[in-house]
Amino acid sequence: MTRRANDNSKAVDAFLATKAEIDNILARLTALSEDHFETDPDELHWGHVGTLNHYRDRLREISDAAFKEGEYAE
Repeated sequence: MTRRANDNSKAVDAFLATKAEIDNILARLTALSEDHFETDPDELHWGHVGTLNHYRDRLREISDAAFKEGEYAE
């Protein structure tokens, strides 16, 4: 089977599948955030703060890489 050198349909399919997965993750995180990460204000403790800081740090690293900010700034 002969393939053209510029046929990138498999890469496009993989890109779109990965983008769909990211979109799903973001939608789930948004819903979780809107529910205050399933915490009850009356039962909130420093463990919740630590967990949320961990989530924020990981998301900030991704955001910094995507937007070339922070340690990823050029």
